[in-house]
Amino acid sequence: MDYTLKEMMAIAAAREIRNNDIVFCGTGISMLAAMAAKNINAPQSVIFFETGAIDSKLEDLPLAVADPRIMYQASANGGLLDSFATMQNRFTAKHIVGILGAAQIDIYGNLNSTVIGDYDEPEVRFSGSGGACDVASFVSRTIIFMKQEKRKFKVRLDYLTSPGYLDGPAGREKAGLPEGGPHRVITDMGIMGFDELSKQMFLKGYYPGITPDKILENMEFEIDISRAQEVLAPTSNELGLLREKCDPQRLIL
Repeated sequence: MDYTLKEMMAIAAAREIRNNDIVFCGTGISMLAAMAAKNINAPQSVIFFETGAIDSKLEDLPLAVADPRIMYQASANGGLLDSFATMQNRFTAKHIVGILGAAQIDIYGNLNSTVIGDYDEPEVRFSGSGGACDVASFVSRTIIFMKQEKRKFKVRLDYLTSPGYLDGPAGREKAGLPEGGPHRVITDMGIMGFDELSKQMFLKGYYPGITPDKILENMEFEIDISRAQEVLAPTSNELGLLREKCDPQRLIL
């Protein structure tokens, strides 16, 4: 069955979400992935937003986290403080999956969403962390969306916005951060994981028609590809629900 890379990315991320996960997501493909998981493989997952809506019904794909549609039949409607308190709560934080994006990522999953180039005289200045630093710091695991490009997979970030495993094993502990860290990186070519011991990124899977070598060509640093397997293409059921239930108006797709 024909599918787009954006559909593959959304479904690949959705497959990483489990029942009883609490999913913190922002605008765009991260929201679509959370909705896809809810409708396809994790019906008992709970979606919540930084604007305070918790366990929304999400009959229609919202345009942004402040879209009134995120409040439809929500179990609770709080605010920004409630949202971030949930991430830092010692009972709920271990169940939360945060979905993030960034301009740059390094081998330990640290993220830059602040500047390209020098901080004081940057080539490009972005909006910054928003809530991404808090999410990366406090939740049990994160899923990161990235475009597979050499300029994005950097040996050294131009700026550290959100922590991954910092400088490797025990890096988070030394910085006073709780357990957790990046779990998966979902790109338009494949899926990366992080080694339990070294905390370094490795290639977990590559999409049909893409080779591991092609992925390596689009990174500044080398990663282990020995464990990589071809990712299963989206099924007709997954694509049907993604297109007809989650995003029938093609707002993201």
